[in-house]
Amino acid sequence: MSTGFFGDIAPVQYEGPDSENEFAYRHYNPGEMVMGKSMEDHLRVAIAYWHSFCWPGGDPFGGQTFDRPWFGESMDAARLKADVAFEMFDILGAPFFCFHDRDIAPEGDTLEQSNSNVSAIADIFAAKMETSKTRLLWGTANLFSNKRFMSGGATNPDPAVFGYAAAQVKHAMDVTHQLGGQNYVLWGGREGYETLLNTDMKRELNQLGRFLSMVVDYKHKIGFKGAILIEPKPQEPTKHQYDFDVATVYGLLQAHGLENEVQVNIEVGHSVLANHSFEHEICTAMALGIFGSVDANRNDYQSGWDTDQFPNNVPEMALALYYILKGGGLTNGGFNFDSKLRRQSLDPADLIVSHIGGIDVLARSLKAAAVMLEEGVLDGFVEDRYAGWNHPEAQNMLDGTYKLEDIAQWVHSAGINPEPKSGRQEYLENIVNRYV
Repeated sequence: MSTGFFGDIAPVQYEGPDSENEFAYRHYNPGEMVMGKSMEDHLRVAIAYWHSFCWPGGDPFGGQTFDRPWFGESMDAARLKADVAFEMFDILGAPFFCFHDRDIAPEGDTLEQSNSNVSAIADIFAAKMETSKTRLLWGTANLFSNKRFMSGGATNPDPAVFGYAAAQVKHAMDVTHQLGGQNYVLWGGREGYETLLNTDMKRELNQLGRFLSMVVDYKHKIGFKGAILIEPKPQEPTKHQYDFDVATVYGLLQAHGLENEVQVNIEVGHSVLANHSFEHEICTAMALGIFGSVDANRNDYQSGWDTDQFPNNVPEMALALYYILKGGGLTNGGFNFDSKLRRQSLDPADLIVSHIGGIDVLARSLKAAAVMLEEGVLDGFVEDRYAGWNHPEAQNMLDGTYKLEDIAQWVHSAGINPEPKSGRQEYLENIVNRYV
């Protein structure tokens, strides 16, 4: 039985680029084949439970603007929220969704009660998934909202908080596993510091490494086949977070022998906060072998915070998808819409059309990226630029045959005196603009 929240909005269908129907996909055709795989399988779109169903529409200068019938801290409200969520998933034809434990059920007076609440809603999810196509992309534990986590979970100076966080994560992993989740995410929003004056950084980094190691051990113990993902972010809510960006996360993983066990979930907005482009973070993760999944959104470049707007920039997203496809595409991961409505977008229909627009942006970007990759215009230029490294002397420098003194001898004896060659950046940017 329908909750009636979305009125008479029917399931969204693909109608093509010329459609005037605001509740239709113009570019996202789930079954359309792109490079030998369906568009749905390439993008693996997921809906974020927190922004879609939990965010009240507030900002630092004003409170709630959204009026949702499920807002409240009761289990009845949580059950209604689950009903509305799966109605929206079905309307959008979304293959996946994601959640934090505190998104789906109210926190109790004790961890045992909180876990019981989460398990009860997870059982509702499991029943709904029997008749819905939507599956769980990933679950996670909220270790940042409750004041007990104001100094972090894994990196907290109080061992009791560390223990509480570990117990909460264990249960969130159990629920994710129970629901067939394809990944488990750790986001360290409070795993950092506000000032070094009260911080033992070495201790906190070691605590974080130990925490991650226990998560990996437990994954194997319960037979969870999905990936463990860390979501990098440089700051906000803390001044400095230990998972600053992809390269920083890799250093942390390598320091604790986890670089082959943990991957990253890369968000557009977090990349911008770290003064990187989205494609930079993707390429870094691909180069280091830790690419896992992505969060689709955008930041307002005028603002200095994480605005979590819906993606609408095809040229930027096309480059990101170009490098994802070039690296082999998504496997366990997906495009999670970690995006929220603007606080003036009040209507239930806004939740639908915002996701339609964002998904269409991904579809247009995917098709552009695929053509760029298939025609090989960028690849050919890059291969030619590095072609000199195929010569025997160059190979000797890289494989250890030549030591520093051998290279010096070769440079002198061969009269090496290289001239610079153009990188042709503007030409390549013009090439990309032909596709987007």
